[in-house]
Amino acid sequence: MCQLLGMNCNVPTDICFSFTGFQARGGATDVHSDGWGIAFFEGKGTRVFLDPKPSCTSPVAELVRQYPIRSKSVIAHIRKATQGCVGLENTHPFMRELWGRYWIFAHNGNLLDFAPELDGSCVPVGVTDSERAFCWLLQRLRQRFDSAPPGPAGLFAAIHDLTLEIARHGEFNYLLSNGDWLFAHASTRLAYIVRQAPFAQAHLKDQDVTVDFSDVTSPDDRVAVIATLPLTDDEVWETMPAGTLWWFEEGAPVQTLDTLPGPERQTA
Repeated sequence: MCQLLGMNCNVPTDICFSFTGFQARGGATDVHSDGWGIAFFEGKGTRVFLDPKPSCTSPVAELVRQYPIRSKSVIAHIRKATQGCVGLENTHPFMRELWGRYWIFAHNGNLLDFAPELDGSCVPVGVTDSERAFCWLLQRLRQRFDSAPPGPAGLFAAIHDLTLEIARHGEFNYLLSNGDWLFAHASTRLAYIVRQAPFAQAHLKDQDVTVDFSDVTSPDDRVAVIATLPLTDDEVWETMPAGTLWWFEEGAPVQTLDTLPGPERQTA
C-alpha cells in the first residue's frame, strides 16, 4: 500500500525535515517505489511536484528536500501501485479546481468495484481508483452546493457523508485540502502529532537526522503533521482510530467524526 504525509500549520512552514524521512520510505527503508508526489499551497497558488520514479533516488525529490518552500498546508504521497500502471498520470497527489480554489487529494488503499457515474465536471486523467474517487467526491460537492461553497462545518459534514459512501468499497485512507483546511480519513491507519511550544528535538526513524525545533520556530508556531506511520522515534504520535475523519485548521485538529458505526467523536 501507499503512504501519506500531510502538514497543516498556523504560519507558513517548510516540510524539509519530515520529507527527509518520508522520502527514504519510497524504495530505501520501505517498498513504496512506484512514484511519489508533493503539493504545497501558497496563497491561491499550488506547487505540485510529481515523479513516477522511487522517491529515494528521484532528483526531483532531492530538490524538494533541500528547497525550504514555506506553506500552511502540504500533502505528499509515495506509491505502491494497486490499480493502474506506474506512470506520471497515475501519480498522487491529484489536483482539481472547485469553487475557484485548487483542491489536492492523495489516497492510500484499494477500492473494489468502485465505478461511479461521472457527469464530466471532473474527469480522471489516469486509471486509478484514487483519482476516480477524488473526481466523484468533488462532483458530488459541486452538485450539493452548486456555485456557493459552504462554511467549513457544512463542508466537513458533507465530506463525511461522501466518505461513508466511498469507504464501503474498501480501504480509503486519504488526505484532502484546499489550502485553508486539511481533511484526513483514517480508514485503517494514520497518525499525527502537533508541534508547539515548548519545542524540543526530534529524530527521524528512517534517516539519522535530528532537528531542534526551538532553533527554527517562534513561540506562537503550531504545526500538525499527519503520516501513515510516525516519522520520528523520540516523539509521542497520536494514532487516529480506524474509521475516523479529521478536520485540521491552523495546525490543530478541530473536529473528528466516525466513519464506522458507533458514537460520534469530537475534539476541540
